[in-house]
Amino acid sequence: MQRPPHAPVAAIVQMTSGIDPDANLRVIDRALAAAAAEGAAMAFFPEMSLLLDRDRQRSATHMQLEADSPWPAALADMARRHHIWLHSGSMPLLADGSERRVNRSHVIDDKGEIRARYDKIHMFDVTLPTGENWTESAAYAGGDAIVLVDTPLGRLGLSICYDLRFPELYRALVDGGAELIAIPAAFTVPTGEAHWHPLLRARAIETACHVIAAAQAGTHADGRATFGHSLAVDPWGAVLMDVSLQKDAGAAGYDIGFVAIDAQARKRARDAIPIARSRSVRNIEI
Repeated sequence: MQRPPHAPVAAIVQMTSGIDPDANLRVIDRALAAAAAEGAAMAFFPEMSLLLDRDRQRSATHMQLEADSPWPAALADMARRHHIWLHSGSMPLLADGSERRVNRSHVIDDKGEIRARYDKIHMFDVTLPTGENWTESAAYAGGDAIVLVDTPLGRLGLSICYDLRFPELYRALVDGGAELIAIPAAFTVPTGEAHWHPLLRARAIETACHVIAAAQAGTHADGRATFGHSLAVDPWGAVLMDVSLQKDAGAAGYDIGFVAIDAQARKRARDAIPIARSRSVRNIEI
């Protein structure tokens, strides 16, 4: 990995998360240790890193309010022990005052303090040409707030998976000062093959931000298959790293890649194409 002077390093972790949260936590712990050993300032995990199970009756046994769940505290302890910031990807939790769930990301600092929470806004309710049907809104409530947080890599805008298809969210994040964007995901294989790379590159180009997209990969215990290809994209749209799909998540239960986050790359992209300055026409009547 070529590292510009003083550029902090992000670790991007690809997993094949299953239906056993304890097993998933052990994988996350090993990956954090590896990220810290390589000098990464922050590690990023995929959507539903703690529990990936489309059987809602079976997964219901693990659903708790955040205040009652052991998962955020376990991640906080890992971040503190390994002295590294982490982005959890996301985990399923019960929504406050409801039996429905939220798909929630956490950003935790190297002292084990939760710095930010984000609930996925856009629900994945689709029927694919392959016949796959997904109705996330049947069990999950969407969030209603954009979230940004200052990290060692810069000001980070938060989003999750299907949010990727809604560019207005990323415009709002940039307006809020985002310098890089996290898009953890568990993309299906058909949609990943068609849209994953171009959408991530588009979000990076239109925002002139680094995009970090840790992904689920391979065949999971609940029977689903995910696309993999965890990516880092620079503000000019160049793919800096692609953790290609593997048959499994590696001997340690994960695959990992490292990428330097060069703030000057963002400045060069924004100086070359000053979109923010050029956005003078805000409302166009048709």
